[in-house]
Amino acid sequence: MPFLILLATLAFALSPLLSPGFGGFEDDQFPIPQIDPPVQPAGYAFGIWGLIYALLIAAALYGVWQRRSDPQWQAMRLPLLVTLVVGATWLPIAQTSAVWATVLIWIMWAFAVWAVLNAPRGDGADKWLGRVPVALYAGWLTAASCVSLGLMAAGYGAMNQTVAAILALLIALGLALWVARQRPDALGYLAGVIWALIGVCVQNATGGSTYVLVLAAAGAAALIAVGGNNIKRT
Repeated sequence: MPFLILLATLAFALSPLLSPGFGGFEDDQFPIPQIDPPVQPAGYAFGIWGLIYALLIAAALYGVWQRRSDPQWQAMRLPLLVTLVVGATWLPIAQTSAVWATVLIWIMWAFAVWAVLNAPRGDGADKWLGRVPVALYAGWLTAASCVSLGLMAAGYGAMNQTVAAILALLIALGLALWVARQRPDALGYLAGVIWALIGVCVQNATGGSTYVLVLAAAGAAALIAVGGNNIKRT
C-alpha cells in the first residue's frame, strides 16, 4: 500500500499537466453563467495547491521510507488512496462537466476526511508528515466542495448567487467544526478552510456581496479561535 500511495500521489500532483491553464469552471459550463460568483475564493488562493502537492509527496516518500508497516499510518492509507486516485482524474473531468466534477469532489472530500480521522497521532514526523499534509488537503477540499455546491445551486437556478454562497459557506463551516471536534490535533485541516474563507473575503471585498464577505470573515475568525483552543488542548 505505501508504494501505491506514492504512485497515486505523483499522479495526482502531475494531473494539472493534463489540463494546462485550468482556472476553475468556465462561466458557460452552467445554464446560468456564473460570472464573478461570490462563493468562489479569489484566484490567488488556489496557489495553495502547490503546497498541498509538495506536502503529500513528502509524506508519501516518508511513508515508503520509514512507515511502511506502521499500523497508525496503515489506518489512513485506504481512504487516502481512494481520494488521490479520484483526484488524479478530477481536472480533465472538470473541464467538460461541472456536474460530474462536483460529484467527484465530494467523493474526494469524504475519503480525505476519512483519512484525516484515521491519521497518525503523536508528534514529530507523525504530526508533520503523517497528519498535516492530509489535513491541509482535506481542509481545502471542504471549502472547494462547498464552493462547487454553491456554483451548482446558482448555476442551475435553484437560488441566486448570494443565497447560494451563504448556504455553501454555512455548510463548509459546519463540516469544518465537526472535523475539528473529531480531530483537534489535525490543525492543518482548519488552516485549509481558513485560507479559503480569506480568499472569499478578498473576492467580495471590492464590488462583491457584503453579506458573503461578513459571513466569510466571521467564519474565518471563529475557526481561528477554534484552532487556538485546539492548540492549547493538544
